[in-house]
Amino acid sequence: MRYFLYIFVAISSSIVFFACRKDKVGHTPTPYELKIPSHFPKMSIPEDNPMTVEGVELGRKLFYEELLSGDNTMSCASCHAPNHAFSDPNKYSTGIDGIQGNRNSMALVNLGWQNFFFWDGRAKTLEEQILGPVPNPIEMHQEWKDAVAKLVADVNYRNMFFRAFGEAGIDSTKVAKAIAQFLRTLISGSSKFDVMYKYENGLPLTAADQAKLTAISADEWGGYDLFKSLNGADCFHCHNGPLMNVKLYSNNGLDATFTDLGRGAITGSPNDNGKFKVPTLRNIELTAPYMHDGRFATLDDVIEHYSTGIVMSPTIDPKIEFASQGGVQLDTQEKYLLKQFLLTLTDFDFINNPDFQDPH
Repeated sequence: MRYFLYIFVAISSSIVFFACRKDKVGHTPTPYELKIPSHFPKMSIPEDNPMTVEGVELGRKLFYEELLSGDNTMSCASCHAPNHAFSDPNKYSTGIDGIQGNRNSMALVNLGWQNFFFWDGRAKTLEEQILGPVPNPIEMHQEWKDAVAKLVADVNYRNMFFRAFGEAGIDSTKVAKAIAQFLRTLISGSSKFDVMYKYENGLPLTAADQAKLTAISADEWGGYDLFKSLNGADCFHCHNGPLMNVKLYSNNGLDATFTDLGRGAITGSPNDNGKFKVPTLRNIELTAPYMHDGRFATLDDVIEHYSTGIVMSPTIDPKIEFASQGGVQLDTQEKYLLKQFLLTLTDFDFINNPDFQDPH
């Protein structure tokens, strides 16, 4: 009898134990399918940060989140505005303490194909780049531990991070990964230029492409020919392919001496002084002012620089073949045609995409 009593107690205790225990609820994030234009190369996604629907959703919310700044007034979008193709219309961005930087904020577009970041290339990954602005004293000026504490205090964020990463917990690494996932979706590939590129390379055109093709003017085609010509505007060395840039640093003849060493400040090599990352020309109509220091207010200023304003220095890019004569010496009509082509790089589908706008 006592034996059966022991068994009864043991079974009862087990039932109580398992009834009181809370099983952990698991969640597997949903894979995200990137919409890559047919004429673009394949995007390389980091193995430790796969794209997920939940991760992109979280990253988009964090991109516009002002809690990431010390006084809750600034987000990533403060210096990368969608209507300016995710760039800053100001020469220099101003941080929460009223302090200005000394470089113009780069446009955020097609970043999934880049392999170094910032004008001087000091960040090797998109995730690494994202970690910088939050604690930077002249930008968002907030320690990551304090930013994370704000997010942890919000039950919606706790749930979103859990769904995005399949586990509880928030830290700066996960914040950077989520924002990086969102930024990799910022793909611009449906401008007039894209139709021109596909047409000249014999690539298939959609019905929408065909409609755009008929709307491309003779002046725009003429500007494109000038853009590519070695004896014309000679832009093609540094800005080519569907991404409209090369993955290099260049001294493009802005100064004879350098107040900002650019890449040289990172490498310590005098051969890199005055060199900066070659930016994409996509949506250039919308990303004024131009150059690393925002010195040119208009596209006309930029065209004039490459036409007559090139300044010689020891590290001048040899691809600027007419540097010794101050530039390519375009006449008035050629400047007009070149500008008409540059305007074909504006992608209105990109800047108006509702998936990229503030979700708050």
